[in-house]
Amino acid sequence: MTTTAATTADTTTAATAERAPVVSFRQVSKSYGAVRAVCDLDLELFPGETVALLGPNGAGKSSTLDLLLGLRTADSGTVTLFGTTPQRAIEQGRVGAMLQSGGLMEGVKVRELVKLARDLHPQGHPLDRILAAADLTDIADRKVDKLSGGQEQRVRFALATAGAGDLIVLDEPTTGMDVTARQTFWGAMRRQAREGRTVLFATHYLEEADAIADRVIVLHRGRVLADGTAAEIKSRAGARRVTFDLDEPVDRGALDGLPALLSLEVSGRTVRIQSRDADATVHALYGLGLYPRHLEVSGLGLEQAFIALTTASDAGPAEEAAR
Repeated sequence: MTTTAATTADTTTAATAERAPVVSFRQVSKSYGAVRAVCDLDLELFPGETVALLGPNGAGKSSTLDLLLGLRTADSGTVTLFGTTPQRAIEQGRVGAMLQSGGLMEGVKVRELVKLARDLHPQGHPLDRILAAADLTDIADRKVDKLSGGQEQRVRFALATAGAGDLIVLDEPTTGMDVTARQTFWGAMRRQAREGRTVLFATHYLEEADAIADRVIVLHRGRVLADGTAAEIKSRAGARRVTFDLDEPVDRGALDGLPALLSLEVSGRTVRIQSRDADATVHALYGLGLYPRHLEVSGLGLEQAFIALTTASDAGPAEEAAR
């Protein structure tokens, strides 16, 4: 009986530990003068998640990553990694980061730089394994200052994953990479997640977030605007895409008056619309005496949903003031 109780307790403790947050933001705010970059932010990340951090310019993404990595100090609220401070978690070797800011050491070979990062890490991986995972084996003896932009990004990735960290933070990781390099990179990231690591990446490539992330967080004005799977984010946008062709030249003025219109794009005789109510929009088309051909109504992609959500958020205060 005692053994069974102890086993149950051990199982419960393990399950609780597994769901304990890797990253926790509690009512975190950060301002730069009159600009409030992060505003009462509440956020948790859990083991094994691959999380995309999205947001328009000025949304607070970079400030959030800086706070997470201990590069900035919050004005209020608390940031913890693995239940301790960001600085302590980094000292313990639990965090790897690949940032846009900061250059690479010049005059040294790729192998030498990666070896240095490996040697400094409390739990460094074998050097050949790190180079292979970042697709750097063939250029390991090349000087760092002789690399292309995409190759530099792969070196930054190798530095971020030189040891057995539990959290990997990536800021615009595939900038400068060609299609093949991007596919190789994300293959490596999937392997990291399968091994139980949490991967957090900020990106402007929304198709990457759609294809790679199992969770998408949209920041806007320093707050979480949306948080869920890519499918949930698309659904939450509450809009549909309507595409059709017209036989006659398009009268854009008439189309501007369609109900529930969020956006309108005209290219020759092809019309692309985002609508809050696709049924009402299509019904009104026929009411104008128009006969759309190749009519297609579909859900928004992640990029369109992202635009719809942030546009609606921007419009909210103005709409309230007008009431």
